[in-house]
Amino acid sequence: MGASAWYQHWLSRIEDLRVLVADFWGSSAAEVACLPSTSAALAMVGESVPTGSRNKVICTELDFPTLPYQWMVKPEIELVVLESPDGIRVDPEQFEAAVDERTLFVATSHVFFTTGYVQDISTLARIAHDAGAYCIIDGYQGAGQVPLKLTDTDVDFYTAGPLKWLCGGPGLAYLYVKSELITQLKPRITSWFATTQQFDFNPSGFEYRPDARRFELGTPALPTVHTALGGQEILDAVGIDQIVNLNNELTNHLINKAHDSGFKIALPELEHRSAIIMIPHEDPISAVAYLAKEGVIVDHRPGFVRISPHFYNIKEEIDHCIEALASY
Repeated sequence: MGASAWYQHWLSRIEDLRVLVADFWGSSAAEVACLPSTSAALAMVGESVPTGSRNKVICTELDFPTLPYQWMVKPEIELVVLESPDGIRVDPEQFEAAVDERTLFVATSHVFFTTGYVQDISTLARIAHDAGAYCIIDGYQGAGQVPLKLTDTDVDFYTAGPLKWLCGGPGLAYLYVKSELITQLKPRITSWFATTQQFDFNPSGFEYRPDARRFELGTPALPTVHTALGGQEILDAVGIDQIVNLNNELTNHLINKAHDSGFKIALPELEHRSAIIMIPHEDPISAVAYLAKEGVIVDHRPGFVRISPHFYNIKEEIDHCIEALASY
């Protein structure tokens, strides 16, 4: 179809995905931007918010590195990295103590990739706003396994993507921007997707879109748009409540099986627990390679084998995973 595929198929599929994502995580479609990665989404936010007298950003040592990296390379930013008291969590009181009148962002994770700990993002948003700061949440490990209604959390920005729990593959990310902030912010990096008259091809006629599409970059990865739609349709068919229930069953089974097999696991408190389970191991890289040969796909982090059952798994697969790991 050549270029006409843009008008008859591709653009409409992007909009279909935008609507499904908005419905799934509890926002309006006008608050959702599609970007190539979480790194791009974080950079877009960083280049949209003026600093002024506020030049302090609060992250934690448990966040995925791309989050603090965004601010580490900016010499004008003072980055504060909060330490975990137990290697599992960071307490809200630590954020409260660190935030002051110079804070620009509280920038942290919904679910820590290192421990599976689920943070109370509504509380973090309140802490940020009480000091006049923004709250940006990396939700890549949250969306798809944790119930969400973003408009109720009061966070300013939230990022996620289809690679992990949304079952859609790499090359795409979603950025939520709270509706009342959208028209206040003018990104300093932009593209032809961000302008109102996209197909006028007028080099002197740039005007920001009135919705979150003003934060978008260039042509998205259309193959991933299709796979992301497929994954999202499956999750919508099952429903997040059923997914949470199934994941809890699988995770509890995994924990009990691991304990019975002699593994010592440091777990978050029940109300902060997700389906990310970290099992200490002296050689996690080799253990993950061995499990792959046994038909079990997991991941490793320094000192740990990370096992993440999702709703499509069954208990017999959990048993096989733990038994293979124990035998290794």
